[in-house]
Amino acid sequence: MKKDSETPAGGSVETYAAWLGEALAVASEAASSEDVPVGAVVVDPEGVVIARGRNVREERGDPTGHAEIVAIREAAAALGTWRLEECTLVVTLEPCVMCAGAAMAARVERIVFGAWDPKAGACGSVWDLTRDRLATHRVDVVGGVRAQESAALLVDFFESHRVR
Repeated sequence: MKKDSETPAGGSVETYAAWLGEALAVASEAASSEDVPVGAVVVDPEGVVIARGRNVREERGDPTGHAEIVAIREAAAALGTWRLEECTLVVTLEPCVMCAGAAMAARVERIVFGAWDPKAGACGSVWDLTRDRLATHRVDVVGGVRAQESAALLVDFFESHRVR
């Protein structure tokens, strides 16, 4: 029997919210750069954060410098393998096609994210790449965790850049 505090992917809402808090902290580190404040962490099967990443596209001039890609690369280095089986990718914004594809290629078990991305999201809003029936690897997705906080970071960032 599923408890009220359990999510569809089997973890607890409280656990996902705590992990999202870590991703929000990483996202806030982008304040010193011109990068959009998106943060990500990768959590191993035991629930330990093994990698962190934030957007670094502007900082590094790297079009692949999304928070998820940075965190996935760091997690692979930490584990010594590209296979992130049984790991969870936690991110403040719904992953785009590139990042959802990278999570699938890395065999991530689950993606937990905060704010939905109605313009470029690939985990259920614009596209649903992670659960496509033709995909060779499907990913469980839990969206909307601490969504208001995640969205507020983005709104504040874009409002401050419009004023300039």
